[in-house]
Amino acid sequence: MNKRLGVIGAGGHGKVVADTAERAGWSEVVFFDPRFSVDGSSHGHWPIIAVPEHADNYACDGYFVAIGNSHAREQWCEWLIAREMPLISLIDPSSVVSKHATLEPGVLVVAGSVINVDSRISRGVIVNTRASIDHDCIVGAYSHICPASALAGAVTVGAHSWIGIGSQVTQAVQIGDGVTVGAGATVVSDIDEGLTVVGTPARPR
Repeated sequence: MNKRLGVIGAGGHGKVVADTAERAGWSEVVFFDPRFSVDGSSHGHWPIIAVPEHADNYACDGYFVAIGNSHAREQWCEWLIAREMPLISLIDPSSVVSKHATLEPGVLVVAGSVINVDSRISRGVIVNTRASIDHDCIVGAYSHICPASALAGAVTVGAHSWIGIGSQVTQAVQIGDGVTVGAGATVVSDIDEGLTVVGTPARPR
């Protein structure tokens, strides 16, 4: 069965999304992006066919927002939902996602990632390459769990937060909204909203 996915955002992250979609069984991927001419344009292996505002004029079986900036990602996800255009999640077949985990629409789970039992992943979250989310975690909307980062059990991550590449968060830590955890940091205590933390143990910058 032919299935066409419309992807909003033709950046580097969009290529990862398109590649993941193909491995997950989508037979055709097309892009919508306002930054490029749509007259014969392509994004790597995939065509750019329209600006996002015209996406509902094209017959797609599902839509995905591939924008790294969390607030822009939220804007376009809500735009799709308001128009009743099917916002889907994408899970790479090489990842391991517990059947007892909960994923809201618009979530991306990239190759080699793990999401364990009773974790809840909110709308528009990116779980990037080889990230690990253990049991009973809660990840807030539009956050990004970066490549090779690890959340131990019962960690809470607020909305619009960024857990940097290779970072580690220990058991039951609570991270507020809009937090940035630097690359390679080790978070061993709760982090208030809006802070940027770096180092081992992680401290405000």
